[in-house]
Amino acid sequence: MEKFFKLQEHGTTVRTEIIAGITTFLSMVYILAVNPNILSASGMEPDAIFTATVISAIFATLFMAFMANYPVALASGMGLNAYFSYSVCIPMAEAGIDDPWKIALAAVFVEGIVFVLLSLTSFREKLVNDVPAALKHGITAGIGLFIVIVGLKSAGIIVASDSTLVDLGAVGTPQFVLAFVGFLVICAMTYRRIPGAVLWGILITWLLGIVAEKIGWYQVDVAAGVYSLIPSGIVSLPSGMNIGQFDFAWIGGHIIEFAVIAFSFLFVDLFDTVGTLIGVASKGNLLNEKGELPNAKGALLADAFGTILGAFLGTSTVTSYVESSAGVAAGGRTGLTAVSTAVMFALSLFFSPIFLAIPGFATTPALMYVGLLMISSIKNVDFDGDIADTVSAFCAVIFMPFSYSIANGIMFGMISWVLLKLVTGKVKDINPIMWICFGLFALRIITLITGISYH
Repeated sequence: MEKFFKLQEHGTTVRTEIIAGITTFLSMVYILAVNPNILSASGMEPDAIFTATVISAIFATLFMAFMANYPVALASGMGLNAYFSYSVCIPMAEAGIDDPWKIALAAVFVEGIVFVLLSLTSFREKLVNDVPAALKHGITAGIGLFIVIVGLKSAGIIVASDSTLVDLGAVGTPQFVLAFVGFLVICAMTYRRIPGAVLWGILITWLLGIVAEKIGWYQVDVAAGVYSLIPSGIVSLPSGMNIGQFDFAWIGGHIIEFAVIAFSFLFVDLFDTVGTLIGVASKGNLLNEKGELPNAKGALLADAFGTILGAFLGTSTVTSYVESSAGVAAGGRTGLTAVSTAVMFALSLFFSPIFLAIPGFATTPALMYVGLLMISSIKNVDFDGDIADTVSAFCAVIFMPFSYSIANGIMFGMISWVLLKLVTGKVKDINPIMWICFGLFALRIITLITGISYH
């Protein structure tokens, strides 16, 4: 294990890596409940979706562990699953197309193949490594703010508001109180240098939630989406999957429509993955002295193979999870962290009632703490330096949380960087990769203006 994962070289231990892997799993286990709920709107069976989600996450995460030796876990991506059901399948179903999810799975499958080709040509690797340093730090900070908003929303700490866009949630709810208490627990345990502080924060918050349910403070209301925190059972056996269910017949007569669908998946997955890898690697000190990600090709290929496998098994695009930052914060530095996460996913196949009982508000403390750590990257941006670097980092930071999209933050960060380099007469600073990204994002903006949605 030491020889393969190079634990000493990365300043970590087997125990730390295992704890970090479990922490990552608990931070992203919500996907096992959310993905079947979202994808079932496309006409697929929830049980089959659950099984496909778990198995694809296991293998994709193992790909990352052994192909790249990074502490990054993968699973069906949030946002991409919503696009799958609500932007692709439901409109097709309303148009009278039978089993539109088979067409959507085919689009995901094709997207994965394109990803592999891009990775083999080193385009994606260069995309990671040729991004300006200031923009990388801005992306890291932006992801930090993004996952904080995800966590706060999950616990009801922030809610939607017609007048102010966002507002403070009901302070007296157990979700609000326990999530904030859990965050303070993590901070206090970190200060005391207690190992696995992030993991303990999640578990303590969950256990306090169970106590709250027992005394009647936390009240179950299934109709309102408030479920019991107490596991309904212990063991449940996995069901079958929609293996290889692709509809290529429809594509022959609808090339343009299919290309739009496939590019939508490709675009979001590409830049969300790049942003996640940069953010997680930066926080785990995995970038080299040039600010580049070593073995980026292996990490990107793992992501691409995971997408292909996920589509074949019957689930939406598989991608790297920003929640891997929780494991990095717990000390994870190598692929052994990812192996531990994969093992936890394997256990969830048979013990899903227990794992699915962990509520979203119990992972909020972890996301808040990780966000705190990642936002600190903004201090590495020289705000008195090159205006293109400064503004691009700023755009990445503000657009990610405020537009609820990592891809949007990268888009406006890169576009602003290239345009300001042009305006300030520093065209020679723009490398080929940034020109290509600028062209892709210009196309993306045109499609947004003309009313075609890619998210």
